[in-house]
Amino acid sequence: MKEDYPLFVHWYNSLDWILDTVERFPRNTRFTLASRIADGAIDIVERIVEAIYTRQRAPIIDRINLELEKQRVLFRIAHDRRLISIKQYEHVSTLLDEAGRMAGGWKKAGKQPS
Repeated sequence: MKEDYPLFVHWYNSLDWILDTVERFPRNTRFTLASRIADGAIDIVERIVEAIYTRQRAPIIDRINLELEKQRVLFRIAHDRRLISIKQYEHVSTLLDEAGRMAGGWKKAGKQPS
């Protein structure tokens, strides 16, 4: 059932890349930045599942968008601190932007006509 939702599939695949990437962060950042990124990314997949099984999706999708924005900031910090390369930063930015577009489209599709 969850595989019928493009945002779930996209974020599930993105999550794999994100977790692999932050696991390679140096030890001194693993318990700060890496764990915040990993926890936030997992929170997003949990919220997507909540939205799938809820009729009132809009507030949950708004929260997903907020969490995606937090991920953007955390990955920018990771890039600025040279924990990820420019190529990795560009890749994750693309993943986050696509997820944001998908969430926005899902929210828009769920609105009832007035």
